[in-house]
Amino acid sequence: MAAGYFLLTKSGTQFKFALKAGNHETILSSELYASKSSALHGITSVKTNSRNDAGYERKTSKDDKPYFVLKAANGEVIGTSELYSSTSAAEKGIESCKANGPHGPTRDET
Repeated sequence: MAAGYFLLTKSGTQFKFALKAGNHETILSSELYASKSSALHGITSVKTNSRNDAGYERKTSKDDKPYFVLKAANGEVIGTSELYSSTSAAEKGIESCKANGPHGPTRDET
């Protein structure tokens, strides 16, 4: 299976990143950042924190779909997953984040 990667993009004057699985599916999406350096720092934070199960907060959306957020040690949200069809699918997403997050290269499309 192909390795995961980070995709760094620009939205207007702001920057964001997504952690993608080897099949190009989005695992985790960031907030918008005012600067490219802040977005790159966010990627570094995912690489550091994605290994740690305690950094994942499992949640349920208003329409009862499971998803997760990854938090840094200071409690700040680094990224948010997509909505999943089941809790087991969300857990697989977390496992994918743990597998791809620490080592993924960055593709800069800014």
